[in-house]
Amino acid sequence: MENVGPTQTDYEPHPLTDEHYDASAKALTELTTRAENHNQPPKSHIHGSSSTTESHAWLSKFLPPSTIQAVENKFHLGNYVLDRETGEKTWEAMSVYVRVGMHLLYYGSAQEEALHWKKTLDLLKAQSEKMGKEYDSPESKQHIVPFIQSFDLESGLHEMVQPDPNAYSTFNEFFARQIRESARPVAEPENDLVTSSPADCRLTAFPTVDLAKKYWIKGFGFTLAALLGDEQLASQFEGGSIVIARLAPQDYHRWHAPVSGTVRGIKDIPGAYYTVNPQAINEPGTLDVFCENKRSVMTLERSSTGAPIAIVAVGAMLVGSIKYVGGVDTIGAEVRRGQCLGAFYYGGSTVIVLYPPGEVVLDEDLVRHSTELGMETYVKVGWRTGMKA
Repeated sequence: MENVGPTQTDYEPHPLTDEHYDASAKALTELTTRAENHNQPPKSHIHGSSSTTESHAWLSKFLPPSTIQAVENKFHLGNYVLDRETGEKTWEAMSVYVRVGMHLLYYGSAQEEALHWKKTLDLLKAQSEKMGKEYDSPESKQHIVPFIQSFDLESGLHEMVQPDPNAYSTFNEFFARQIRESARPVAEPENDLVTSSPADCRLTAFPTVDLAKKYWIKGFGFTLAALLGDEQLASQFEGGSIVIARLAPQDYHRWHAPVSGTVRGIKDIPGAYYTVNPQAINEPGTLDVFCENKRSVMTLERSSTGAPIAIVAVGAMLVGSIKYVGGVDTIGAEVRRGQCLGAFYYGGSTVIVLYPPGEVVLDEDLVRHSTELGMETYVKVGWRTGMKA
């Protein structure tokens, strides 16, 4: 009888055993260790595409081929993204380090327990901190140019405050590079009722949180109170809109104010370092990583309306730290729409913006892409996301 590959149902029943966990942990540890070779382009190790023959061969050293095939059947190993400016749909392959993280997240029906295993949390924390320290070292400077070349970032360097890659003293300093404000002008600057994108990102937008949970955030455990760590604050956003901005590692890694306002609160929430890849967010029945990961909540009082706006910076797998800039994390600080608020240091990450009911009508194309098409839209800092009616 012909031997057919495992199907999605083949993958479902088996729990995350110690053996499976140890294999995934070993793979992740080797990836972060290989990244210490700064003379090699990152796409040859930590940022290699999970779908290449080389990645398959490498993963097979750690994980059984049947397991690799089963995960591929269950997950797409990448995401389609629509470019808002050109209308083009492109395929964004999943990096191999995210792929390894998916194994840790989704190894079978015992995932609710496995996700909270202390050793899983400790592993992701240790490897994220390891990469943060590695990329803070002076030797990591050697990785800047290979990273630029691997992700074709040369054409955007002129937008940076410091366009010369050789002027950065560490990789993390380059990773959290600052962009010139003139390179990201906000849409309709004279109209204080307009809201704009908080980042160069892959963005989804939903008129209500219920719609976000229907089309996008399908894991269990997501509530506004859990996300914000504050039931009273969360009650102000019940029935309101949500914008989710995902930053891939190759993106400009700072986030900006989507509206003008006064800082009324800052709350840092400790947490895990799970991947925030859409495959992790979209999978039904799994734990919601937005409410589990390390994050910081900034609350603004919007200048034009007096309404509360919540901006949640969410760390992710291999993100070393979340840092505010320019003193904006001071209660009473005034921020302008488009002003830089903070920076992520190494790894992908996410910024979530919450609006109370009636505060914004999100742009139709962004909502349609997010709901009808189930896709992220590539946008840049300052681009319009909606307007108060």
